[in-house]
Amino acid sequence: MAQKYPQISLKRGKEESLDRFHPWVFSGAIHHMPEGIEEGDLVTITAHDGRIIGSGHFQIGSIAVRMLDFGDTVIDKDFYYTRLSQALALRRCLGLDRPDNNAYRLVHGEGDFLPGLVIDIYGSTAVVQAHSPGMHYARQIIAECLVSLPDANIKNVYYKSETTLPYKARLDPVNDYIIGSYETDIAVENGLKFHVDWLKGQKTGFFVDQRDNRSLLQHYSNNRRVLNMFCYTGGFSVYAMRGGAVKVDSVDSSAKAVALTRGNIDLNFPGDTRHSAYAEDAFKFLETMEPDSYDLIVLDPPAFAKHRSALRNALRGYQRLNAMAFKKIAKGGILFTFSCSQAVSKEQFRLAVFSAAASTGRKVRILHQLTQPADHPVNIYHPEGEYLKGLILYVE
Repeated sequence: MAQKYPQISLKRGKEESLDRFHPWVFSGAIHHMPEGIEEGDLVTITAHDGRIIGSGHFQIGSIAVRMLDFGDTVIDKDFYYTRLSQALALRRCLGLDRPDNNAYRLVHGEGDFLPGLVIDIYGSTAVVQAHSPGMHYARQIIAECLVSLPDANIKNVYYKSETTLPYKARLDPVNDYIIGSYETDIAVENGLKFHVDWLKGQKTGFFVDQRDNRSLLQHYSNNRRVLNMFCYTGGFSVYAMRGGAVKVDSVDSSAKAVALTRGNIDLNFPGDTRHSAYAEDAFKFLETMEPDSYDLIVLDPPAFAKHRSALRNALRGYQRLNAMAFKKIAKGGILFTFSCSQAVSKEQFRLAVFSAAASTGRKVRILHQLTQPADHPVNIYHPEGEYLKGLILYVE
């Protein structure tokens, strides 16, 4: 094997999931680890009999190693360049890098065989998020590879990991440009323009994972009164406007999000009076609004359960939220409802929505079952990578 990384050996039988290419080594599977290994170090994983399995980044926690390779590849600049080139080739195969669309996810962690790394592209700017110490330490190499990708037109690399790295690692990351500088905050998605706040906004500044679902909402918006709950940047609202909605109301508890939404509406539909935005609590808004006020409602809340310990309360939250929408939506209305909580399975989310429908007595039919788009691929050996769940429902 080419590399000379410290070797971590596994307990007998604990290599089985790795032999099926699952990219995580759990701390309880480790038999022996030499002293001196620090968070973010590259390590080699061996089976109990000494057989070399592959290499990855070590970190303290339940997931002790995130596997980067199941072979003898050296983890260097050439490795990152190759993986990033493969990721870009997939996005080009999907037709995402084109004049009327320059916003997409280039790297989706395990789904692109780079665990702990997320990269979103907004025009000529790449926004990089590290979710592991190893990727934090590799950030300069990754940035240099990004700007050297052929015909990718990436000039600026912004590092945004202050809230994504494990706090126990004490890495003290600073959000800043690694390469380049600010040019513009406007990105284009399917011909629509959006201000993207990667400096202070949530995640990388925009939720590109709802692109396909926003397009689907546009298809259903014609002549409908649309309510977009948890609007954030107003993505669904902008698509609804283009789809011919007669009225679009956007709601978010954050006044800053409401301002972002208004800005994006003005960017695409200046002076259009069909849109209104409200900085209010979602549950309160749904409780007090008049029944039959909307023919189409979007429920796209932030993650109710970031960890399994919060799962029960999250499911109650989804049930309550959807029940309120079922009670208030007009006859023949369409409900777009989502969960981005990785801890909530498709079956659990669907059961919560089913329970909400049953509690209201409304007749409800499933029109579409939704998930994340193709630029957020799921590694077939890592089903945990499927996090976005959605349903489009027709309510009698």
